[in-house]
Amino acid sequence: MRDGIEEVVGHDGATRNENALERVDRNLVELLQEVRVVQTGVQVLFAFLLTAPLAARFHELSAFQRLAYFATLLASGAAAILLIAPTAYHRILFRLGDKEHLVTVANRFTLAGLACVAVSITGALLLVTDLIFAGTIVVIATTAIAAVTCVLFWCLAPLRRRAKLRRGRRALLQRRAEVHRGGRVPVR
Repeated sequence: MRDGIEEVVGHDGATRNENALERVDRNLVELLQEVRVVQTGVQVLFAFLLTAPLAARFHELSAFQRLAYFATLLASGAAAILLIAPTAYHRILFRLGDKEHLVTVANRFTLAGLACVAVSITGALLLVTDLIFAGTIVVIATTAIAAVTCVLFWCLAPLRRRAKLRRGRRALLQRRAEVHRGGRVPVR
């Protein structure tokens, strides 16, 4: 670290020279931009769910469909609350110099909000599929595909990539440590 600038090396070996405050600022901007993308969809789904009881056929729903609707409504509301929370948190902590904490908390809110979005999407598909098709196999298959797709693309794929990057970063740090100790660096 020189003059407050910390050299951060990416998995590709490229460096990003920024101080800690610049990195936290960048992380917050990136996080809030990501939240904006998902927030609109959640708000539309939540609005749809809030108006559904006003539909003519709503009173005809089975007990299961009402339960699925209510669970989906709660998950959608929770998603909206959690995804709006980083903005409220930021406004309250504005100019208090606590952005690093804000980024950490906002990240947690966003991850929890995304989990609720996955439940909402899956629940909405369950409800609509159950209304359209009489067969439970179609309902179960559609719901399972939606749930598995969310878990796969929103959790497992990024976690797998994260583990790979961490292994690569550890190997890079080990090679650098060997060079600093005067050891030989293995040829790859």
